[in-house]
Amino acid sequence: MWKQIEATGPHLTYLILGAFLLTYATFSLYIRNKLYLSEPPLATLVGIIFGPKCLGSLSPGEWNLGDDTMQEFTRVVLSVQCFTIGVELPKRYWKRHWRSIAMLLGPVMVVGWLVCALFIWALFPVSFPAALTIAACLTPTDPVLAASVLSESPFSSRVPMRLRQMLSAESGSNDGTSFPFLYIGLSILLRATVAASLKKWLLITIFWQCGFGILLGLLIGTTANRILRFSYARHLVANASYLVFYLLLALFCTGVASTLGVDDFLLAFSAGLAFSRDGWFPAKTAENVLPTVIDLHLNSSMFVYFGASIPWDDFTDAGFPGLSVGKLFALLALILALRRIPIMLTLKPFIPDIKSWTEALFAGHFGPIGVGALFLSIEARAQLETDTSLPLPHPPSHPPGTPHRLDHPRVVAMIWPVICFIVLGSTIVHGLSPLVIGIVSQLQRERSGSGERQPLIGGSERNDRFEGMVWDEEEDDAGEAPEGPGLEVGDGHL
Repeated sequence: MWKQIEATGPHLTYLILGAFLLTYATFSLYIRNKLYLSEPPLATLVGIIFGPKCLGSLSPGEWNLGDDTMQEFTRVVLSVQCFTIGVELPKRYWKRHWRSIAMLLGPVMVVGWLVCALFIWALFPVSFPAALTIAACLTPTDPVLAASVLSESPFSSRVPMRLRQMLSAESGSNDGTSFPFLYIGLSILLRATVAASLKKWLLITIFWQCGFGILLGLLIGTTANRILRFSYARHLVANASYLVFYLLLALFCTGVASTLGVDDFLLAFSAGLAFSRDGWFPAKTAENVLPTVIDLHLNSSMFVYFGASIPWDDFTDAGFPGLSVGKLFALLALILALRRIPIMLTLKPFIPDIKSWTEALFAGHFGPIGVGALFLSIEARAQLETDTSLPLPHPPSHPPGTPHRLDHPRVVAMIWPVICFIVLGSTIVHGLSPLVIGIVSQLQRERSGSGERQPLIGGSERNDRFEGMVWDEEEDDAGEAPEGPGLEVGDGHL
């Protein structure tokens, strides 16, 4: 009888992941709307509990699921999320808000990158080019964690739509724009001369990966929009295929980008923008919950896998000389406090979509580090290990006899535990921030005696907005819904 029990790795994964998703789905309204909790920190906790360090039911390393598997998993999740953000942004959003996004993708990212590099260089025995490489992985904000905070919920309704859309657009685009930062450090580490480094950075990273990736994404999105509208108007596409079309297109973009070696996330984001630029597809799928279902499954699976893959033994000096839990906590605290908040407060007068100091503080805090950092760290390792985008299955152990200041073989061994620790900390801090903010604001209201007494957790509604934020009633009530022509084609069969 006992021979019938087959508790293999995949079978346990189906069981544990299915049980978690069922539990979360059963109590999702209470968890999200009352407790202000999202799936990433909960899924990470599930991965940790059932991972190798606790119950041992989920052991990716023992199942030969190496860093190449993590690379492809993060690639798919990020590409789908970036494409989704591009689709969900309002019609012609980029044209109307380009000044704000340009500031976030320019000065804010550059300063955040340099600040992180300085902290890493000061805390660990690394060369500054190595610190720049590691810091580039921490530069982008994560679209998965951002979506869990900024999606429709009682908490997000307390934030102006203008601010939510700005942060979503930033998280959807800056994973791709982080590649130039990453390859600056890599070029210095790998190339002997400045001329060779600059040549590869401009030709490969800027023009091919980023520039051509954006153009190709715009072409794919525009072409797909026209094909789908043609098919839809002539009743050639089934409802089920029509609703899932955006996911299939996102996967297609991932395949095109990874095959051609261009920037996966800029291609996916620009394809999403072009696909929905006329407002037709978002208007047709406004009531569709399929994207939410897909996001829940993909994102939760990703963070369960991450929780089970955290390299706990490498967080100490025994795992890697120069690392310690104390230094990692110090780095996490410095990054959370100084990576974005000071520069956002400084540039507040130059970012049109930020209209108050409270909004600048909010936007500075909600810059989570997540799946994008994991992908970029593996990309960096692959370039240092094989000079390609294909990593070795596992990071090598600490190479003996290397100098005190880290050269690139030691960076290969160090970058993964550092990034994993920061991602873990950001997932917890940013995932629990809505809960903490909700409790603090409720305590402040009760102390001041303003308004009716509400439950300590989950008592905020639309009329309970964050103080210090500026509201444009017409814009926020409408949510900048798509307008204009192009919504009349083929209305007959959906």
